[in-house]
Amino acid sequence: MGRLRRTEYEIVPRESFSVIRDCPGCNARTHFINTGKFRINGNGKKLDVWLIYQCEKCRHTLNLAIWKRVKVSSIPQQEYSRFLNNDEQLAEYYGRSIRLFQKNRAEIDPGRLDCDFVKCDDTTQETDCLDQTVIIIHNPCELKIRPEKQLARVLGESVSRVRKMILEGGLVQVNASSRCIEFTSARIPELISRSL
Repeated sequence: MGRLRRTEYEIVPRESFSVIRDCPGCNARTHFINTGKFRINGNGKKLDVWLIYQCEKCRHTLNLAIWKRVKVSSIPQQEYSRFLNNDEQLAEYYGRSIRLFQKNRAEIDPGRLDCDFVKCDDTTQETDCLDQTVIIIHNPCELKIRPEKQLARVLGESVSRVRKMILEGGLVQVNASSRCIEFTSARIPELISRSL
């Protein structure tokens, strides 16, 4: 009899994403940050809602479209009210929405990503196989972080040490997508069992 240990993590950004783009005010490539404010524009029965970002240096603005040409009735009433009141939590929520950045073709600066790896689940069960550890890292924001770097953060080890463990067969990448990676280890190195 052996044991199967399954540990799951989720990558959670600490703050809104920073956008990198050419700034017309600075005539240079700069960072734009979330102002925590929305812009709402009505035209007849249609409505547009944007999240406002601004250049760190000159304060030139960049509007990221949340809603475009929609009827007011199609926006949930509570959310619409929060837009009108420049709700900071809602601005932070949209500032971490990868879909919003993809939809607006806004480039997120990976060098400014600050995130936590939060343990979601840790279970152990008896199996008929040898001891095995499974590490799953969920990436709901689809942040562009290399799998070995994600695993290094979870294990508290250097990326080079994790690469070595993968090359030596101590860790095997089982599944990989933009939203989730999964590693398994039949030979549980002391490092892994200590870190989890």
